[in-house]
Amino acid sequence: MIDSLVSLGQGFAIALTPMNLLFIFVGVCLGQLIGALPGLGPSAGMALLLPITFGIPPATAIMMLAGIMYGGMYGGTLTSVLVNVPGEAASVMTAVDGHRLAKQGRAGAALSVSAIGSFLAGVGAVIALVFVTPPLAEFALSFSSPEYFLLATLGITATASIGSGSPIKAILMAVFGLMIALVGTDPILGSARLTFGSTELLDGIDFLPVAIGIFGIAEVLASLEQSYDSEPIKTRLKDMWLSGKDWAECRIAILRGGVLGFLIGLMPGAGPTVAAILAYVTEKRFSRHPERFGNGALDGVAAAESANNSAAHGALIPMLALGIPGSASTAVLLAALVLQGIRPGPTLLVEQADLVWGLIASMFIGNVILLVLNLPLAPLFAALLRIPYEYLAPGILVISLVGAYATTLSLFSVGLTLFFGMVGYLMMKADLPRAPVVLAVVLASLMESSLRQSLMLSEGSLSIFVQRPLSAILLLLVIASLLLPLMSMFTRHRARRRSRNEQQISIATK
Repeated sequence: MIDSLVSLGQGFAIALTPMNLLFIFVGVCLGQLIGALPGLGPSAGMALLLPITFGIPPATAIMMLAGIMYGGMYGGTLTSVLVNVPGEAASVMTAVDGHRLAKQGRAGAALSVSAIGSFLAGVGAVIALVFVTPPLAEFALSFSSPEYFLLATLGITATASIGSGSPIKAILMAVFGLMIALVGTDPILGSARLTFGSTELLDGIDFLPVAIGIFGIAEVLASLEQSYDSEPIKTRLKDMWLSGKDWAECRIAILRGGVLGFLIGLMPGAGPTVAAILAYVTEKRFSRHPERFGNGALDGVAAAESANNSAAHGALIPMLALGIPGSASTAVLLAALVLQGIRPGPTLLVEQADLVWGLIASMFIGNVILLVLNLPLAPLFAALLRIPYEYLAPGILVISLVGAYATTLSLFSVGLTLFFGMVGYLMMKADLPRAPVVLAVVLASLMESSLRQSLMLSEGSLSIFVQRPLSAILLLLVIASLLLPLMSMFTRHRARRRSRNEQQISIATK
């Protein structure tokens, strides 16, 4: 514990340098705006801005991108409360009660409790991050190539078992991501793989066109189909103060939502959206006035906002300690580390201690900045919502394509970005999850190298994956993560069939 506090002190010394402070401020402000723009969201915004991190010191770049990640959680609240359009998926539950409160003249209270709840839950999650990450990373240092392979596999399969939607679709999308990552030249044999005779593909498909296309461009294309013509509700600075009754009503909701969000954030594949939904449902169950939920419950807003911000921070623990992204946003953050030439995984805390502790310290600073920005400047941010999205979309597309071109100075990268933009758009239309594709592309290199090293060590024998207790446990977890969703699908199918049979019997007896 003392070592963690000493390391955190060193992290503050790094984060408080003028350059890093500037980029933390820029990151949280961009996150606020990106979260407020309907259809973008933190993961898409981070992917679009990855190219500007080239030439910036790694620690500074990661602090800025992380600021976008948790800043987006704050920003999504504005559109949810004032326009009833969630700027980010994790803010869906905020819109349920937040906009009702705004119509009742309590927009200021909803925005204020969101900012305070997000701040308290975010800081609490970062404190937990300080003490949980080092022992987990120390334990993970005992991993060898079989454990690394199984850990990377678990990161992908857990997305299917824990995430929302069809697990079969999630696994298929993960396989699609692995196929994308295999394009290029075999790292051991030097032969071409899946290049179809194209010399441009010999170097492989970079993560950047995939991320910008599937997340950024696809989101913009889908958002242009929707209309956001509703008039924003105005709010004033004097309306932002919470009464003693409001605070008494919400403090337990903030605590409960923060703890629940942090625990869900630790699970790969769950993420802030799942955390917000579960926290809202849990708060309704414990509330003395459940009838208010859906009609303007301030504690419902507090629980959902606390949970999504806490989960965004909690998702960093598996990424920093194990190299497994806990969400789509942390997958982009992991890719940023790779682009900076840093190998993610259990050795990160040893080899890049300054970066990790600087990042953790920057989150304390970033949350304070966001609180200061959100309380007095919420009316100003709300005024930005009056800009029609149709005017913003072309600028976002141009910036993303320029970013894709700047990474390689090749128009082929621009073409790839547009191609994956269409792929991402079609995936959204077909209700196919996009996060498994990104996770697979990021983790494929670790999976392939670890698998090959393991098989070379064992001379081709698969028994190496069960020889050590740790690898055997990880293998069981991988199998369980594949079987659990299949079992739940089978159970739901049986329940539906039993329900149909009962209905038919009741109709026949009548």
